[in-house]
Amino acid sequence: MSVVAGAGPVSGNDDTAWFFEGTARGEFLLQRCPQGHWNRPQAARCAECDSTELVPEPASGRGRLISWAVVHPRPGTDSPPPPSVPAIVELDEGPWWWTILVGTDPAVLRAGMELALAFERPEGSETVPVWTVAGG
Repeated sequence: MSVVAGAGPVSGNDDTAWFFEGTARGEFLLQRCPQGHWNRPQAARCAECDSTELVPEPASGRGRLISWAVVHPRPGTDSPPPPSVPAIVELDEGPWWWTILVGTDPAVLRAGMELALAFERPEGSETVPVWTVAGG
């Protein structure tokens, strides 16, 4: 998993510190219950068994593209930035994750494409997870 430059500011708090401490180490942490069900980082209880005994554990960093949009920059600048691509990824562990795709030509995107985790560290902010086409 690599760290690349980009994106906008993110601000953590006491509830999210463990997640951003993980991303700073290059780990993508999800919550897991004693039954082994994976949950999103913000979960207070397991979506499958309702357990409140959730523990952060590293996820695989793999997933599939579910949906995306291409947001083009405003015209009128000499060198416009590339379009941004907000997307929904179904993680191999099960939960869906809203994200930004990076380093990818939007013209090649297809539902079900395999994606891989990367990290960005916006200047003055926490390291955040982003996704790219696997092998691309």
